[in-house]
Order: sequence, then structure tokens, then C-alpha cells
Amino acid sequence: MIPPFPYPTLFRSARYLLDPRRKHSPTLLDDNASKRVDFLKRAIDIAADLNAEAVSFWAGVRPADIDEQTSWDRLKSGCAQVAEHAETRGVKLGFEPEPGMLVESIDQWAELKSSLGDGFGLTLDIGHCRAVEPYSVADCVRRAGPHLVNVQIDDMRRGVHEHLEFGEGEIDFPPVLRALKEVGYTGLVAVELPRHSHAAPEVAARSLTFLRASEWLAEAVDRVRGDPGSIGALFPAVGRHTGRALADSARVRLLQASGLPDDELVALYRYGDNDEKRAILLALPALRAVQGTDLLRDALRSNDSRLVAAALGPAGEDLPDAEWRQGVLKGVFMGLPLAGVHGLNERADAELGRMLDGLRKEREAAGRTMPADAVSLLERLV
Repeated sequence: MIPPFPYPTLFRSARYLLDPRRKHSPTLLDDNASKRVDFLKRAIDIAADLNAEAVSFWAGVRPADIDEQTSWDRLKSGCAQVAEHAETRGVKLGFEPEPGMLVESIDQWAELKSSLGDGFGLTLDIGHCRAVEPYSVADCVRRAGPHLVNVQIDDMRRGVHEHLEFGEGEIDFPPVLRALKEVGYTGLVAVELPRHSHAAPEVAARSLTFLRASEWLAEAVDRVRGDPGSIGALFPAVGRHTGRALADSARVRLLQASGLPDDELVALYRYGDNDEKRAILLALPALRAVQGTDLLRDALRSNDSRLVAAALGPAGEDLPDAEWRQGVLKGVFMGLPLAGVHGLNERADAELGRMLDGLRKEREAAGRTMPADAVSLLERLV
């Protein structure tokens, strides 16, 4: 479980504390690295007094006038001094690979650790794994598992070192949380969003909700894989555990894990509420259900705009042209944005233009207008 009040980890970067003119200076790679070493030793002393889980630190960026071998030699020397002091105070060290610094990957950390011994632990930033590591994020966790003393978690995109809120990057978090559980990690998992301090309470609340939802989903997916029939009880419960914003993607994940045969999938749709039906429609392209088209037809007969929109998404590719046109026309009538219609540019034809023109004339006779996107499409087709 994610603890509500985890014990502290002391993370010391001192951006301008040691040098008010140069960010993060001096580092363990600079000529005056002893200043950083002394600072980290003081951090270790404070951590010991606080009974903190670990002290987390990093290498620094290699100075332009220092060659790589000298930088590595300095780093090893400085880390050895810090590690010796940490051992005497009984404090764990978590060295963090940081994108753009001398040590930016787990493999480089392992090279550094080989000269420092088993007490030289690892701080793993989950976002960094996506940004720079050659392995999947979950595999990074497994590789790091025996050495983890601290975990920082955030979302990121490939090749971009920017800490994002959950859901704004590319990381699939349920497998990551499952991997942390697999390796037996029970320490601190801290959300790191350094540019969001202006809205800290709101971001913290959203982050905690997301992580709890991801944790529940990881467990639910495992349960469905082992017992596909359990989806009947889990599917309606998704919203309570994940919240509305994450419910669609969570239900799609459960459906993909279940491997339900067509008849059970249809029953899940028939007896579900509209939120559950929408999720099944969204999952159809991945499920390739033989009876999927029947479910699309049912959705297009409904008066729920969410179901109609879902039926006109990627799943709508399987609709016959005539039924697809009717669906698009209904979507326009309901005011749905045409940008959400999958394959519109490829499938829109003169017949759809004729149908839209008829709707336009009806609207004009009633003193009403057509949505702007529908007018633009009509002008292109006629």
C-alpha cells in the first residue's frame, strides 16, 4: 500500500546555497569539490538526527574544461568520502542518475557502485527511466530493485527531461507500481514536481488520487488475468476506485486483460450502465470482438452523446458506410465535434454531403444554424 505519511528522505541539491551565482555549484566534479563533500556530510548528520530513510544526491554536470576521466576520478573520490561518513552515521545513501549529468543511467550508477561497495544505494526517478533509459520503466525498476533506497515518481516523455503531472507524459504506471511490489520495495515513493509548488495542495491531492487508482488497477488487472469472470464485479467498481477522469482507461485495461469471449463481452455491455458501455466501445478496436458492430449499432440508437461519440471513434471503422453516415449525421444533430469522428476525411463522401445539406435546410427553416465544423465539411463535399 502507498503510505499516507511516509518517513522522510533528505534530498540535498543546494541549487544556489554553496555558490549564489552558479546553480548546483560546486559539484563533486569541480575543482573545489570538497565544499560539496562537506555539505553532503552535514546533510548525513542531519539525516541521522532525523532518522531519515536516506540521503539522496547526484553527480553534477561535467565542467567543460575537465576531461571525462578526471571527472570520474573526482566523482569516485568524493562519493567514497561521503559513503564512509554515511556508514559511520548509519545513514543510507541513494545516488540518483540524472539526465544530462555525468551519471545519468542505471548502468553508469552500477559502474560507480562497483568501486564503492554494497552500501552505495540508488535513488530512482521513475520519470528519468522514460526520458533516457533504453529499458521499459517497469524493467528499470526490476533492474534497480535490490539497490533501491529512495524512489521519486513523476511522468515524462521520451527524450525530454521535464517533470510532468501524472497522465501528461507517456508512462504506464500500473506496471511500474506492480514492479515496485515485485522487487519488495517498501520505502518512500515521493512525487517530484519541482515546477508545481505554486499549486502544491491541489497537485498533491491529484497525485495521490492517481497513484491510489493506479495501485488498485494494477491489482485488479492481476485478478482479472487469473480469473476473467471477476471482471463482472470489478467493472462497475472502477469509478469508485479511480475517479471519473481515469475510469475509461482503467476499464479498457481490465477488458484487455480479461480476454472475454464475445458472448460474455456482450452481456457485460447489455447489463452495464452507460459509463461501462462507453468503455467497452472504446476497447473494441483492441478486442476485435466479432459482435462489436452490433454494440456500435446499439450505441448509435441511444440518446447518450457519450455513447454516440465512442461509436464514431476508432471502433466505428467497422461500421458499414451507410450506418456510419447515419451516425455522423446524428453526431452533428447532437452537436458532437466532428474532430472526434475517426476516419472522417477518408470516409466522407458526396452522399454524406447530401445528408448534411438536408439537415442544414431543416435547421434554416427552423431558424437555427449548423455547427461551424459541419458547415466546413459540407462546403468541402458539395
